[in-house]
Amino acid sequence: MKIRVAVVGMGFGAEFVPIYAHHPNVDSVAICDTDEQALKKAGDKFLIRERYTNLTDILESDYFDAVHLVTPIPLHAKQSIAVLRSGKHCACTVPMATSIDDLKAIVAAERESGKNYMMMETAVYTREFLYVKEMYARGEMGKLTFLRGAHYQDMENWPPYWVGLPPMHYATHAVSPLLALTNTRASRVHCFGSGTLPPEYQQHYGNPFPAETAIFRLEETDLAMEVTRTLFRTARCYTESFSAYGERVGFEWQQIEGEYPVVFRMAEPEAGRGTPIVAERVQVPDRHDLLPKEIARFTQATVYDESNPHLSFLYGGGHGGSHPHLVHEFVSSIVEQRKPCIDAVTAANWTAAGICAHESAMHGGQLVEIPRFDE
Repeated sequence: MKIRVAVVGMGFGAEFVPIYAHHPNVDSVAICDTDEQALKKAGDKFLIRERYTNLTDILESDYFDAVHLVTPIPLHAKQSIAVLRSGKHCACTVPMATSIDDLKAIVAAERESGKNYMMMETAVYTREFLYVKEMYARGEMGKLTFLRGAHYQDMENWPPYWVGLPPMHYATHAVSPLLALTNTRASRVHCFGSGTLPPEYQQHYGNPFPAETAIFRLEETDLAMEVTRTLFRTARCYTESFSAYGERVGFEWQQIEGEYPVVFRMAEPEAGRGTPIVAERVQVPDRHDLLPKEIARFTQATVYDESNPHLSFLYGGGHGGSHPHLVHEFVSSIVEQRKPCIDAVTAANWTAAGICAHESAMHGGQLVEIPRFDE
C-alpha cells in the first residue's frame, strides 16, 4: 500500500518534503503555501509538480490520503480538525493547540473521523532519546528517581505570533521525552513565571513572563519532573534538552549544543560518605538502522534553505536526526492501519501539561489538576 501526502507550510516544512518523496510507502507528494515564492522555491528544489496555495483545495480533493501541517501555532487546532473531518489522516507540528478545549476537540475529531492524528514531536525521536529509552528498557538505569527538561530559545524577530507567547504553551520539546520515557502522563502541576516582559510584548496573549518553570507530579508513579521554558529576554543559547536520573545510571543533556551528553554511573560503594560516581561523555549512535534504506540518510543530511538555516539543522540532521523517524512512523501507522505512537490522546496529554503549567503561573503557582483525554 502506498499513500498520497500533502505537506502544508514551506518554511520549516520544506525539510520533510524530500523525506516523504523518498519513502517507499509514499506514492506522491504535493506541497502547499500561501507564499507563492516559497512554494516555487521548494517545488523547484525538490521537483514537486503538485503545488497549492490554499489548504481548502487539498481538503476538498479525494486524491490525498494524508496532510502534514507545518503552519503557525494559532492555526494548528482549526486546521487539524478540518483535515480529519475531510476524511484524511493528519500530522501536525507542535504544539497540538494552546487551549484545553481545542485539545479535546482534536481528540474528538480523530475519534469521530476514524483517521489518524499524529503530533510530530521531534524530541522523542532524537538520537539522545532513543539511546536513553533503550538504556532504561534494559534495566541499566535502575528505578528512576528524578526527571528534568528544559527548552531555551530566543524568539526575537520571529513571526509576530511568537511575540509574548506563554512559554509553557510551547513546552512539548521538554515535556514529551520525560513522559514518553515513563509511559505516563502529568497529573498536576505547580508553575511559577519568572521575570517580566516589556508591556508591548504582553499585548497579544496577556502573558507577562519571559520564562516559566514548573514541577509536575507523574500519574501512578512516585516521580516528579522539573521543566523550564524560555522564549525572550533570557541570556542562554538554544537547547531542547532532557535529563533522567536513575538509582544506578543518570543521563544529562550537554550544556552547549555540539558537545556530547554525560552518563553518570554509580560505582561500588566504599567506606566513607557517599557513593563514588563516574561521569563519562558519550557520543550517542545515530539510529538510521531503524529506518527504510530509502530515507535513512535523512538522519544526517540537511536539506533546509542554507541561506536561512533553522537552528535544529546546525547541529546535524534536524532535531537530533528525528525527522525521518517521524515521517516513517506517520506513514507506517496509516499503511499498517494502527494508531501512531503520538496519537491524539498522547499528544493532548503532552500539550496539556504546558497549558496547565501556564495557568498555574498566572495564579501565582497554585496547584492545577491536568485533565485526562482518554475518557
